[in-house]
Amino acid sequence: MINLERVDKVYLHVPLTDMRKAVNGLSIIIETDMGLDIEENTLYVFCNKKKNMLKILHYDNGFWLYYRKLETGKFRWPDTSGEVKVTFEELKWFINGHELRLVERKYEPIKKGVFY
Repeated sequence: MINLERVDKVYLHVPLTDMRKAVNGLSIIIETDMGLDIEENTLYVFCNKKKNMLKILHYDNGFWLYYRKLETGKFRWPDTSGEVKVTFEELKWFINGHELRLVERKYEPIKKGVFY
């Protein structure tokens, strides 16, 4: 069963990726290029050269591979180097076509509290 509630981190692998890679090829990139542990509760996001396809690798007692292809338009993939850590909420916005703001965040998230 898909369990995205337990996802702790989201990493974007910024260098463009060959979308012919499947679970094994992407997991090698995560462990060698990114130097991260594949078995964490983490989503790893990859994009192709045309920036119209995404693959998301997720480990939850086995691998899940999510795939999204845009028929028109492109994802606004960042131009930095290495990998980028984003929140799960930012990933949801990004997948729906919004641009990621990778500059330092000015505001803290609003904390739930009692207001009178």
